[in-house]
Amino acid sequence: MLGGVAAAGLAWARAAADPIELKPVDHEGLLREVARHRGKVVVLDCWSTSCPPCIKEFPGLVRLAAAHPESVVYLSLALDYEGIGTFEEAVPPVREFLEGVGAHRIINMIATEEADSMYKKLDLAGVPAVYVWRPDGSLAVRYDDDHAAQALGRPFTYADVEATVNSLLAPSGR
Repeated sequence: MLGGVAAAGLAWARAAADPIELKPVDHEGLLREVARHRGKVVVLDCWSTSCPPCIKEFPGLVRLAAAHPESVVYLSLALDYEGIGTFEEAVPPVREFLEGVGAHRIINMIATEEADSMYKKLDLAGVPAVYVWRPDGSLAVRYDDDHAAQALGRPFTYADVEATVNSLLAPSGR
């Protein structure tokens, strides 16, 4: 019989060997997915394989998921469908990237709506962007270029996201 730590490690290794599940969602589906996890801290990373800063920062989400595997829900939303070609053509590069960074413990989604439409509905100028929700479902912070420039005076990093998560997980942060 395996102890708790060993069993958790085995579950992690087993999950990493499984293929990446990539859930197609529209804007409403995204909102339902976020709402489904009310009661936990939720982190959503919006990104695209065509965005070099996104590719650079995304592994931070994978590391954060490893640091807090039980107490936080991690979501990723690929905004790769540009409306050129078919939605299905956008899927393989997203799946390949997610496999390459080991995003197996994250709920990975890909937008079925064109990226420009999703940006408008999410009130985003572009990606990368990371949203963090409190357990009560209220938005704690949205990290994006505008927020980072105003609040931080620099681009955001996953250290900023992790600090927010840690503050929400602390007894006084809830």
